[in-house]
Amino acid sequence: MDSIVALPRLIVEWLGTQEDMSDLTFFVEYPPIKKAVPLRKSIVAVGVESIEIKDKFVDTDSDGVLERQEYCRLALIRANLKICVPFDLGGQTCHDIFTRIADALTFRTDLNISESGCENVVSDRDTDSLIMNGWFLMQADFCPAQSTDENYVSFLDKELLCGSHIRNNDIHVTAGDKEKWNAYCVTGTYIGNGSASQTIRPGFAPKAVFVCATGYPPMKINFSGQTVKNYFGFACSGDGTQGVSVTSDGFRVSSATSGGATGALNEAATSYLYVAFR
Repeated sequence: MDSIVALPRLIVEWLGTQEDMSDLTFFVEYPPIKKAVPLRKSIVAVGVESIEIKDKFVDTDSDGVLERQEYCRLALIRANLKICVPFDLGGQTCHDIFTRIADALTFRTDLNISESGCENVVSDRDTDSLIMNGWFLMQADFCPAQSTDENYVSFLDKELLCGSHIRNNDIHVTAGDKEKWNAYCVTGTYIGNGSASQTIRPGFAPKAVFVCATGYPPMKINFSGQTVKNYFGFACSGDGTQGVSVTSDGFRVSSATSGGATGALNEAATSYLYVAFR
């Protein structure tokens, strides 16, 4: 809302840069400024009378179905102009000034002015001036998704809400991140085929995997033969216990023997369980 409150000041600053407005003095309604008595130069005060914020809907298909925009809102802003001119310039000058300002804001800026109007001219004996109140109604998007060349700063930072900030995956959660949170692991089974190795593909590259043989203890020791068979294994990216390793699309199991120990994770006709973590 701070940017909307700043709108009168932005309009005053812009009008003050227009060469064809050099005969006028612009200022914001609040805080009020002291006026010369009698008034010697035409002055214009700019303020905001009301602001209405609505949900924004857009037509998404040929059937005319309207879809609510999650990050965007529509603001209807009614701005005021208080035009004061010296008595000797006459009431017509008030209308001329209003027309000049309305035309400038409508056709030289990207403000989306939909209506404008003015009230009757009244006299102010305190400052020996004529006063006329005018107004214009404009629509503005909060957080339009595409950047524009507006002459005024956006009501809310487009980059913050709908631009690169929203799309920055380094600081925001992605759909893939949410999927990992909701299904952080996959469980499954496979049957050993007795070959040198077998690749199990759970549908992703796991960060870590646990494997064990169904109905077997973690290991079987043959004391007389001084050998051991391991029916349990664990692996993570780059390392693992004997008989299991992580691959780019799953994990690989084997029943290789080394130094009297066998990683028995691919014995023929043996059923195995696994837990793979995303």
